[in-house]
Amino acid sequence: MAFHFTGPDTVALDKLPEGGNAMTLDPVAVEGRTMAPPQAEIDNLPPAFAGGQVARGSKVGILGNRDMMDTPFSTASYTSELIKNQEARTVADVLENDPSVRFSTPGGHVQEQFTIRGLDSSAADMALNGMYGLLPKGHTPTEFLERVELIKGPNALLTGLSPQGSVGGLISVTTKRAQDTPTNNVTVDYTSDSQVGTHVDFGRRFGTDGRVGVRVNGVYRDGETGVEGEKKENNLGAIALDYRGQDVRLSLDAYSNRDEFEGGQPFDIQMAANARSIPSAPDSDTNLFPGAHGQQESNAVLLRGEYDILRNLTAYAAVGALKFRQAGYNITSTHAQSAQANGNYNALSVSQRDDMNSLSSEFGVKGNFVTGPVKHQTVLSYSLLSQDLGTNSVRSDPAVPSNIYAPVPPLVAPLAGPIYTSERSDLSSLALADTLSILDERVQLTVGARHQTVESKYYNATGAQTSEYDKDIITPAAGLVVKPVEQVSLFGNYIEGLTKGTQVTANNAVNRFAVFSPYVSKQIETGVKWDGGNVGSTLSLFQIKKRSLSNAEVAPNSYLYTQAEQRNRGIEWSTFGSVTDQLRVLGGLVYLTSEYTKHANAAYVGNEAYGVPHWQGNLGLEWDTPMVSGLTLEGRAVYTGEQYANSANTLTIPEWWRFDIGARYATPVYGTDVTFRGYVTNLFDANYWVGSFSDNMVNLSEGRTFMLSTTVGF
Repeated sequence: MAFHFTGPDTVALDKLPEGGNAMTLDPVAVEGRTMAPPQAEIDNLPPAFAGGQVARGSKVGILGNRDMMDTPFSTASYTSELIKNQEARTVADVLENDPSVRFSTPGGHVQEQFTIRGLDSSAADMALNGMYGLLPKGHTPTEFLERVELIKGPNALLTGLSPQGSVGGLISVTTKRAQDTPTNNVTVDYTSDSQVGTHVDFGRRFGTDGRVGVRVNGVYRDGETGVEGEKKENNLGAIALDYRGQDVRLSLDAYSNRDEFEGGQPFDIQMAANARSIPSAPDSDTNLFPGAHGQQESNAVLLRGEYDILRNLTAYAAVGALKFRQAGYNITSTHAQSAQANGNYNALSVSQRDDMNSLSSEFGVKGNFVTGPVKHQTVLSYSLLSQDLGTNSVRSDPAVPSNIYAPVPPLVAPLAGPIYTSERSDLSSLALADTLSILDERVQLTVGARHQTVESKYYNATGAQTSEYDKDIITPAAGLVVKPVEQVSLFGNYIEGLTKGTQVTANNAVNRFAVFSPYVSKQIETGVKWDGGNVGSTLSLFQIKKRSLSNAEVAPNSYLYTQAEQRNRGIEWSTFGSVTDQLRVLGGLVYLTSEYTKHANAAYVGNEAYGVPHWQGNLGLEWDTPMVSGLTLEGRAVYTGEQYANSANTLTIPEWWRFDIGARYATPVYGTDVTFRGYVTNLFDANYWVGSFSDNMVNLSEGRTFMLSTTVGF
């Protein structure tokens, strides 16, 4: 036989004439496996970068999975390898590695909130496999996650309006899938003070070519925490099913997560309006609310499918639902109010019930085609997120005078009554984006726009509707990538973020129940990415303008609420990879400036925004020791500079450092793979104020925490 090409991707076989100089060979079996097309999302994650701590790319909203060098935005994607080696239990633990991210609620709190590039990001705004409204409002466990991904800056075109309107960046998590090789791991762990847990991770593929996959993760953890007298119990069950067909790919993810705590919780302090300084941080194990208890439960399911209509055209659809419930002293329950510089405060407790029911869906088509010298990657997407939110709360009275250094237990508020519906909203959008590339994809231009519609209705405890609005807005975006040489990408973008209009609910507001139009945030960014093969870096300059609510006193204890504008500017550098075969690095440095360009209180215009330090830095190292085969040592330093705790710029949070260390040892034991891990956060048990969650509020650090685990793979 002979062959000849009949096209760029096709070959024809020709039979040689009889009697020629031909050699007869034994039969040859040819087996092929169809790879997922470039536009596929299911089972097509970007591979890990050198060192295995981060991935080469991430899911960039509707643009799909993109290599970092082809992405006109600053992104980061942390792998399951990093998660298990650092014994990160929640998404907040993973993002401790990113210099642009800081945890803005007390360490170890059941409610995890973040700042990204100096702007608030709510836990309720995290996405599950790219879909909003399907993760807990409190915190997300990591044991069923393959990746924790971060797109820095506003992202309205990429993902649409998030439920709480975070614009500093998008945190998205990707669930584990069954691998081609079986997974059989059991991990037993210990966390100080005396929490013990077990994690089971099982994965298999079945059928022809392993087309059907099953991955199951289960976690149980219980015991005392680092807060004196507090106990926590965590339960997680998650299953991921997937089907790899030639033209059809399907996935189903479902999880159930429940957290309970009793005997106290980490706290923050709300400074009094007349306070002129912040008291020194007390011991991080201080328990101001020993009567606090509560629980959170989340149950969710997500079904996604893809169908290749043509070789270069794929249709996709996804639908998911979440039921979230929490009750007890979870959210505003552990604020030490009206605090003074000497540590005096008023102790109040708040019992609260909340629920959230979400239905999230997305439909679209993606295609690749060519017009002359220009290649196109085009996507058309429609999404809809419907949510019902309910609440009820009761506070204790009267307030009990206390001090953070010698606390007096507050009165325990009675349990809140039945939940009433407080808000119903529908967030729908239609987006169109196209990435045009020329010169063998050395120049790539992404342009697009999203038409977003926001429909919300608000209710009071009697069931009466207090306000509603129906608004729509178009948010455009553009991004450019230019590769002058193979290892360098220059990039720039203009993109907008969107926050649904806020309702004024304060009792002392002169415009109570007013609802503002959606807020538009705008980012301009430019930078350079370098891929050195084993080490990579990103350097970017950005400016983000964000709108939010602000207030000014117009009469004694009476306030007018209007829109404020905050402008953040920054320089951001991150690096990652393998410096040598034995040494890995992960870290970076961020310089930020912030300013109120508009505010209801004219005296605040030109002030720095609270909770935005000028400097943030991280440096993590891993070293495979040559002395002992299988032994790896690691360390991490985290720095946050001085920052204001209030808009008036009269309260200052001092700078702080934190140091973490760890080690792991992998060795076979009687033919079974065993890995021993140990990790210590806040090695020197420093006590400090972490940051500011809201105006005039500061949050306490988490104390020194020891984590030990043993993983057996069989």
